[in-house]
Amino acid sequence: MESLLSINWAIIAPIIVIQLILLVIAVIDLVRIEKTNGPKWMWALIILFGNLIGSILYFIIGRRNH
Repeated sequence: MESLLSINWAIIAPIIVIQLILLVIAVIDLVRIEKTNGPKWMWALIILFGNLIGSILYFIIGRRNH
């Protein structure tokens, strides 16, 4: 419990908020888009379990350019 109190939340909190916003945007985009590079279920798992990197990978690799 003491280690949680010693964390500098002023640095960590914005990173967590950015991660959550990016995750929500990636999931909404995945649901709305028709085709992706690879199966949608795979990208859903990457987004949900890959945390910040999974969402970024989806936007860089997973979206199809029309």
